[in-house]
Amino acid sequence: MHDREKSDSAIVAAKPTNNAPGPHWGGGAGGAKGGDQETHGEQSTHRTQSRARVPHALDRVRMAARQRKKERFTSLLHHVDIDQLRQAFMALKRDAASGVDGITWKTYAADLELHLADLHARVQRGPYRPLPSRRTYIPKSDGKRRPLAVAALEDKIVQRATVAVLNCIYEEDFLGFSYGFRPGRGQHDALDALAVGIATRKVCFILDADVRSFFDSVSQSWLVRFLEHRIGDPRIIRLIRKWLKAGVLEAGVVTTSETGTGQGSVISPLLANVYLHYVFDLWADRWRQREAKGDIVIVRYADDIVVGFEHEVDARRFWDAMRGRFEEFALSPHPEKTRLIEFGRFAAYRRARRGLGKPETFNFLGFTHISGRSRRGRFQLKRHTRRDRMRAKLKEIKGELRRRMHQPIPTQGRWLAQVVRGYFAYHAVPTNARKMGAFHRYVTRLWLRTLRRRSQRRGMTMERMSRLARKWLPKPEILHPWPDHRFAAIRSR
Repeated sequence: MHDREKSDSAIVAAKPTNNAPGPHWGGGAGGAKGGDQETHGEQSTHRTQSRARVPHALDRVRMAARQRKKERFTSLLHHVDIDQLRQAFMALKRDAASGVDGITWKTYAADLELHLADLHARVQRGPYRPLPSRRTYIPKSDGKRRPLAVAALEDKIVQRATVAVLNCIYEEDFLGFSYGFRPGRGQHDALDALAVGIATRKVCFILDADVRSFFDSVSQSWLVRFLEHRIGDPRIIRLIRKWLKAGVLEAGVVTTSETGTGQGSVISPLLANVYLHYVFDLWADRWRQREAKGDIVIVRYADDIVVGFEHEVDARRFWDAMRGRFEEFALSPHPEKTRLIEFGRFAAYRRARRGLGKPETFNFLGFTHISGRSRRGRFQLKRHTRRDRMRAKLKEIKGELRRRMHQPIPTQGRWLAQVVRGYFAYHAVPTNARKMGAFHRYVTRLWLRTLRRRSQRRGMTMERMSRLARKWLPKPEILHPWPDHRFAAIRSR
């Protein structure tokens, strides 16, 4: 189990997986990042030398996964060694909320090497037992609350180290149109891929699909079966089963379930991608090649799916088949968030000819996508910040400004600058300039009202407020390149 050859051995044949690395309006699978030491024997005392050796073993795992698509990896747990655990710990957020153990990052770091040695021994020998996750809730833009599972600190460390190992395998298997929670890929990559697909392919209809309560509906038995297609190390499978069965602590009661992956845990995004890879991605790619009569563009980010079609008949057949496919694996499309709309370069003309209004819009990753026109009258996909998302952010800023009402103006200005800069970093895409300017004006007004409330005298004039805004608030300007430029640079194919 500790030999170099065994570290990337693939002994037992398994069900084939479909890599399909072509430009599915997503391009090929991105390479996984991460490192590991070659064996879990005696640890080097020199940190730099240890880090230098880290990538080699996982590089061999990655190469084996790329070359042998039909085989299972029977020896993986030894890659979760002390160096990998240390890297996982250092990657955790310092100020993250603690789990049921109450241990914080700083507390664990006080005697890190001793703690890691003990944790490593328990993981390798088998006595390691994960604790239940602590249930917490965060507000959503629609007023509802999203449940999250906060794991104990040691569980986060082991999960992150395990994810680094498994990513070396699954990043060679995942398809190009899958973007959610993958190394080297982000939300703007998915947005660019969708924009380029709509602009360059014959897209006339959009199926905007969302899986209802996905993270709570995942069948754990099916998930383990999917994992066993590539993972033949029973110790890794046993680890994942432990995390799935650890349960959730809420109001002093621990509950367990046969479904769900615990949204918010470190391992959950990878497990979700594995589940949808087998349930949706491979099936959708095969359907596109065998059943479709026209062009199809697919982009998936976690459980948010957008599919563009040339023909309406293809769209409706795909929708019906997808509904049946989901039912086989305990999933279902959200009835209110899944819909088929006419969209694309010909949508406005066709609807006008039938006496209908403007083409419908759809939301994806925080942006409303609109069938628009450029200044030259050509079709142009426009992306505007969702109204509900902007309202929710402004409401959050308003509440925080009230709490900071009596702070010095420079202190308020530095905080607001950080918030606005972070908002612009995501939303400042081409065709969204008006929304950016509106957000800047709303923030300025909220700040003005807050400063005027500090005193009965209305000493804060608009002229002075304008000077403060110019001094502290970042200017609303486009920060991201046009989708086709960035997409071509990253996905050259």
